[in-house]
Amino acid sequence: MKILLCNYEYPPLGGGGGVVMAALARELARRHSVTVLTSGGLGLPADSLDGAARILRVPVFFRRKFEVANVPSMLAYPPMAALRGLTLGRGLDVINTHFVVPSGPVGHLLGRLFRVPNVLSVHGGDLYDPSKATSPHRHAWLRLPIRRLLEKADAVVGQSRNTLEHVAGIYGVARKTELIPLGIDPPPAVARATRSDFGLPEKAFVMVTVGRVVARKATVRLVEALHAMRRPDAHLLVVGDGPDAEAVRRAAAESNLAERVHVVGQVSDERKYQALGIADVFVSTSQHEGFGLVFLEAMAMGLPVICYDHGGQTDFLASGRTGFVVRLNDLEAFVHAISALYDQPQLAGDMAEFNRRLVQEYLIDRCAERYERVFEEAIEFRARKRVIA
Repeated sequence: MKILLCNYEYPPLGGGGGVVMAALARELARRHSVTVLTSGGLGLPADSLDGAARILRVPVFFRRKFEVANVPSMLAYPPMAALRGLTLGRGLDVINTHFVVPSGPVGHLLGRLFRVPNVLSVHGGDLYDPSKATSPHRHAWLRLPIRRLLEKADAVVGQSRNTLEHVAGIYGVARKTELIPLGIDPPPAVARATRSDFGLPEKAFVMVTVGRVVARKATVRLVEALHAMRRPDAHLLVVGDGPDAEAVRRAAAESNLAERVHVVGQVSDERKYQALGIADVFVSTSQHEGFGLVFLEAMAMGLPVICYDHGGQTDFLASGRTGFVVRLNDLEAFVHAISALYDQPQLAGDMAEFNRRLVQEYLIDRCAERYERVFEEAIEFRARKRVIA
């Protein structure tokens, strides 16, 4: 197949949605011709290769940071990407559009012009983000065009039951949808790090979190949990950057925890996996996750996971097996979960082994195989419609 993937973010821009689509692009490109239409700027090349996938980046002018998009850059992407997409010719077999906002109009337009199926993948935050006043679910003027895009797509794919529930519950779209869990690349073989490499005592109990430090992640709450634990050898390692990073540092200082909260900023994939490799537990106070790709990465490195019960991660995380899933914003329960793993190393070890086995079901090759089936079905359905017409 000749596949066009549309996504306004692609590494090093953005977060988990771009990361998983990059892995998907590389995997699909092993067997198909794959082009990715994404955002540029910040010195990134306009035309490059990632594995066998061709990456085309269109200028959006207004983006200032790798880790976080802004509204002007998101508004610039659809017209710039549509113009670039028009030059790609009519040899496409299928378009796969990731994020109904802001990528949705691009895939819809190009699908209609080239008369090929558009498979729309929704990731969660493009439909519902409780931390943002600009979240589409809060505004009728946004819900209406999103509903139209969801209705007009040849297929709709969601990565979790929670996300697909929002398609029907928030946007009122009653249609057949596909559930395809996200997948990760197997963890790379990286040089083993020591805790001192991250400024941590060798005998510390290390909680790690990875991701953009933005409002939705509520990372400051992890500082509150560390303070409430009353374990002087417990440390928090924050891997990632974003507008809330300074608030995390400030909260740590105000709680007299500055020496036990380590914000290391945005790092390479190798460094990220090294950070996971020296930790005892992965923790997240994210207010909502469409899926939670980073949980899989932590599980692959043998970490128990502690998080809230709000989001798509509940499809594959279960208290007592993968770690603990606690009620949203229940600080007492969160601290109790961390303390249980602190006090019971054997329990933590059992969960670690379970997670290593479970994550094998969520590798990118399986995700790609499921997408291939959806693409083939969409192409066949479109061909049958042409014959009938």
